[in-house]
This record gives sequence, C-alpha cells and structure tokens, in this order.
Amino acid sequence: MRSVFITGSAQGIGHETARVLIEAGHRVVAHARDERRAAQVRASLPGAAAVLTGDLASLEGTRALAAQVTAAGPFDAVVHNAGVGGGASRREVTADGLGRIFQVNVVAPYLLTALCPRPARLVYLTSGLESAGRLDFDDLTLEKREWDGMRAYADSKLMDVVLAFAVARRWPDAVVNAVDPGWVRTRLGGPDATDALPDGAGTPVWLAVSDEPEALVTGRYLKHRVSLRANPAAYDPEVQERLLEVLGGITGETVAGDAAGGLATS
Repeated sequence: MRSVFITGSAQGIGHETARVLIEAGHRVVAHARDERRAAQVRASLPGAAAVLTGDLASLEGTRALAAQVTAAGPFDAVVHNAGVGGGASRREVTADGLGRIFQVNVVAPYLLTALCPRPARLVYLTSGLESAGRLDFDDLTLEKREWDGMRAYADSKLMDVVLAFAVARRWPDAVVNAVDPGWVRTRLGGPDATDALPDGAGTPVWLAVSDEPEALVTGRYLKHRVSLRANPAAYDPEVQERLLEVLGGITGETVAGDAAGGLATS
C-alpha cells in the first residue's frame, strides 16, 4: 500500500485518480478548495483517508494546505493535479495581486513542493498545449500584453513542465515527472474532448504507485505512459533556474536541493 496526496480531487482527473487508487487499496488523501466541496468529496470518495481544504488561488490558503499535508503525511507520492483553464474573457487577479491562472497552475504547486516534506514521487499535470507555451520573463502572466486566456493557460502548462524538470534536477533521489493527461472529457476539457476520464487518470495512477521500471524513471514528459519530447524550453537549465528564482521571489520559499544533479534530457 502507498500513501498518495492529490490536489484538486473534487472532480475530473484528480477525483478519478483518487478513486482508482482507493479501489486498489492505497491510502489516499484528497483535496478540495473549500469545506463545501470537501463535503462532496467525502461523500463521493468514502474510502479517502482524509480530505484537506485550501484555496490554491491564495498564498495564505496554499500555505495552510501545506501545513495540513505535512501533518497528514508522510506521503510516498504527491500528484499536483489542480488547475484552472483559459476560458476567462479577462485577466483575473487574485488577492495576492497575481494572475489567477498563473497562481493556481504554477505558484501553488511550487509553494507546496517547497513547503511539504519531499515524497519519493511527484507528478505534475500539464497539457499538450505546453508545446505552444512561451516564457516571457518580462510578462509571465500577460499583465502588459493583450489578454488571451488560452495563451495564459498554455504558458502556465509549459511552466508546469519546466517546474517538474527543475525539481527532478534538484531532487535526483526522487522520481519527478510531468504528465499530459490528454484532452479529457471533464468540465475543463468539455464534452467534445477525445479522451475518456480513465485515460486521463491512468498515467498519474501508474506513476504514483507502480513498481514497473518504466514508472521509476525521472525527469520525463509523458502521455498515456509514453515518454514524449516536451517544449524545448523546458530542458534549458537556465530557464528552469530563472523560473525557480521568480517563484521563490513571489513566495519567499525555495526548493532546496543539489542544483548540480542530473538534468532532465528525455
């Protein structure tokens, strides 16, 4: 039995990942944005060991969640699944003064990674749109440029891959990977999506608990258990370090580790 924490477990891929792992006999701690949604998760996932609450659109909320994760652990694996899409017609800003897409999709998993005890495995969910992402370090969240929600989303998903590869490099003793779950029929993916929910959850489940040799290789970008080539920017150690520096400046926290570890080159 493995112990796994999954962010964004109230619905979609995160909920399905939790359900499959629970049915397989693993200890799963789920997460919801607030207590109302947490009550729904407790009802739909009665086998969950716990359901933690924390608003990832808030630095304070994310810090509070990290404290709960630390108390509920240790965990063998953490799946950073939570995220918001790019459908907003205008740029939404959080109480912390950050673009909401950037804060939920990038800042929150970074802060949880920095504050929570290091698990043996980490999975960061991204999207195939990371291939269209661009990192403009002068305007990471489209504050200066004309707003384009899908551009902001694609950029955030590229940053998730960069973050995963950076953590893989800093923590060579952990198995750290980024996963494109596919275009999945969820509220985020929409009814026209091509992939079923079990397909989207399959790779995160596999990476979280499988002892197959292929599941234990770090520093990769995968879709449906197949290692693919990510956006070239993600493999650049200077890009990785710069993103970590930006996120460290925003949060005041660092992802400590051996910066001389092996680079992600898959």
